[in-house]
Amino acid sequence: MDLFARLRGSFIAGVFIVAPLAVTLFVLAFAVDWVGGFLRPFVRETNLAALVGGSEPLAQGLAAVLIAVGIMLVGFVASNEAGRRLFGGFERGVALLPVVRAVYFGVRQVSESLASPGEGFDRVVVAEFPHDNTYAIGFVTNPAPRRVSDAVGADLKAVFFPHSPNPTAGKLVMMRPDDFDELDMSVARGLRLLVTTGLSVDNVEELPDPVAR
Repeated sequence: MDLFARLRGSFIAGVFIVAPLAVTLFVLAFAVDWVGGFLRPFVRETNLAALVGGSEPLAQGLAAVLIAVGIMLVGFVASNEAGRRLFGGFERGVALLPVVRAVYFGVRQVSESLASPGEGFDRVVVAEFPHDNTYAIGFVTNPAPRRVSDAVGADLKAVFFPHSPNPTAGKLVMMRPDDFDELDMSVARGLRLLVTTGLSVDNVEELPDPVAR
């Protein structure tokens, strides 16, 4: 029994070490695959592979570096007065295009919320979603549009249910406040819970009954 107990203890200790590494590798592999799919058309159109000996992975890495540098340049330009005026004029132009402005400003708001979780998302909630007896973590964003609340005759809240491990995608659901429970959890921690596919939970008491049971 002593040998069995030692083996079991070693196995459990190994799980605690390997599990975070496995989840990290899984998230990184998902991110690399997603970025690779995004960069592949760019690499083909620019023929970057010819600059790195025909290696597509190296070409994708070079493309990622070039895009990162480009994004930093955009951020640098936007951080000074002339850049703010330039991008302000661009956004005023976008605001004149009905469909484009909805997509552009919607994506911008989600990006700002993820970059500064406390500013965009109001609080973390749990609700039966997408069907009964299945619980999902969501984030209250705003009161639902007045027309939506008036149409159903109830005060609704807009709740965003992100996908895991990619919280930039998800579903926006209009819900009655009685249909979800608020969690004693920061928005940043809620996002970390999603990105790590649930392995960052270290206190099950944070989840209300009957979820914690």
